[in-house]
Amino acid sequence: MMDLHLKNLYGRFQEQFGSGPGLGPGSGTCLMKIEGVSPNFIKSIYKGSATLYRTEPWKRLRPGHVFGIRVGKDSDWSGKKQPFPCVQFVGGDGGDVGFHMFRSESDAKKMTGSRETIRVPNIELLRVTYEPESLMFPSNKRMIKSLSLEASGTDRFPVIDVARCMSSFELQFRNPTVEELRFVYAFMIAISLVHPLLQEDKEGAPKWSRLMYFEPFIETVDVQWPPEMAKGHDLVAVTVSHPPGQAYVEKASSTGSSTPTKYAEPPREEIFVDVRVNSNGILRQCTLCEKEVHGDQSQCCAQCRAVVYCSSLCQKQHWKTHKSMCGLYKAMMEREEELAMKIFLFPCSADQPCKWLESLGIHRKGMWRRKCGCYAHCPFGLLPIKGGLWDSWGGLDDEEYPRDSPFHNHMRDGISSPILLSGWSEYYNLRSLPLSSPVADILSHPLTVYYILTALNISSKNLLLKGKEVIVHYLGPEGELDWMPAFAEIGHMLNGSGNIHVVMVGPEVPTNLSGTTSGISSRVRVNLVRGIYQDEATYLPYPHVIVALNCGAESYSAWGGALELIKSRGVPAFFTEQSEISCANAKQVLRGAGLHITHPVTPNPFRSPVKTHGLSNNLPSYSNGFVLGVNT
Repeated sequence: MMDLHLKNLYGRFQEQFGSGPGLGPGSGTCLMKIEGVSPNFIKSIYKGSATLYRTEPWKRLRPGHVFGIRVGKDSDWSGKKQPFPCVQFVGGDGGDVGFHMFRSESDAKKMTGSRETIRVPNIELLRVTYEPESLMFPSNKRMIKSLSLEASGTDRFPVIDVARCMSSFELQFRNPTVEELRFVYAFMIAISLVHPLLQEDKEGAPKWSRLMYFEPFIETVDVQWPPEMAKGHDLVAVTVSHPPGQAYVEKASSTGSSTPTKYAEPPREEIFVDVRVNSNGILRQCTLCEKEVHGDQSQCCAQCRAVVYCSSLCQKQHWKTHKSMCGLYKAMMEREEELAMKIFLFPCSADQPCKWLESLGIHRKGMWRRKCGCYAHCPFGLLPIKGGLWDSWGGLDDEEYPRDSPFHNHMRDGISSPILLSGWSEYYNLRSLPLSSPVADILSHPLTVYYILTALNISSKNLLLKGKEVIVHYLGPEGELDWMPAFAEIGHMLNGSGNIHVVMVGPEVPTNLSGTTSGISSRVRVNLVRGIYQDEATYLPYPHVIVALNCGAESYSAWGGALELIKSRGVPAFFTEQSEISCANAKQVLRGAGLHITHPVTPNPFRSPVKTHGLSNNLPSYSNGFVLGVNT
């Protein structure tokens, strides 16, 4: 009775001051009371809600940000329509956080007030509210304890109900149906993947508005149903849009494909302006005829400024092919400023690698020898090694490269655990490195692998937290074969918890190194295997995760067999690409192989800060610039 009394007091406090969701506390509904809901079903719902909670959408999202949601086909649902196709997040300004799901965008607008949710008669909404366990109803407390349900954060758990305001303005509550809970699960998993991709629209926002405005957005991801929710299909396509009603524009490319894109085609007036490329005199290549031309004599498309030509004649002849992609290229060029890592104090543009390395005093030295073509004659993995770590880092000053030493005073509740990082600023601060140090350019490879294992893939993270070993199949190594001293940093990041076994497989592994094992640290060992992955995989230890960095999946014919194997095994696999256009091509290849992209393309926080450009385009490229995943 005391719990119920406190709950009522808390609810009246919320309603009086308009905090939190605005419709009061949880109604006492309990998932255990729903017919057809198994314990595993409930566990999956709580696991999905914890996944969403970890991504903290409430840091940026407010009730005014309304999302459209589409899960599978309309025919998959009762009444042949989406149950709750409109969603808003609540509680970002204070109170319990959660989200509301509406039957229509009109319903969402009617119920969204300036400070709280408005009660509107005869409108039904589904609520998910994250409540502290101490304030939950006894039935939910018992359910949480008996099923050992996963908490969201430290002590919060989702309370799910469907509310309807009566004509008397009293609220009537009911339990959600099994179908509605499946819809909620798919939404939670999808939105946790895509909401970080929202880009702020600073120019489009009214100056007086306190609400952050976002650019129009639409993204589709594949969500894997837990076994207890699947109905004939393991995966479902979930489309999230903001504002609701955004739609893909179908356009035919020069290859005849019809990949959907949200970017509009440029104006149809075929006006060609002679726009010169500022390339400091370096050689460029015409997109159409592939003729080499000095940068200051080349020109580019006047609308997207991305594609390079030797003459206006080649530009005009290429327009029929280029125009379908011009809008997409323009959008990519406009994001160049966002992708730039402005925290670093060394030059971050390296279209001429040798000159860039010379400016830093590390040309033809140590591991940096793989950053230009001067040692192309030397097989990967066989660069001569002169001395210790100082030589490996090209003679940088002692304070400019990470020392081969563990981290101290990094304990969680008195227990050692892997150090979790969100980007370069944290890492440089952790290692006390000056931002003038260029080591991020090489460390991008090992720290991208570590980021995948500890941030993007939950199963590998949990294994490491439990002190167990994670096996990684690393496909297609090249320059990395000479960067083992940099990969030793992963061992220090583990901070005394767990082990990582990396198996590097590829045709560039030298014959005399194939089959060797390198214990590069006490917690990381690397096996080298020469060969094609699909031919060698049977003889390798079964992986927990597969990675392929700067994979160029759109250009290697040998990827076909590897992708078939990844699909048949169902192992989580992550790929990085250097540019957005290579990501778009890789997505087509992956989908063509029957793989479902479950981690959408996102900028990699551990991408190299050093920007380059292609010979025939001005699109920015970064080593490990973008990451996408399948089977995750």
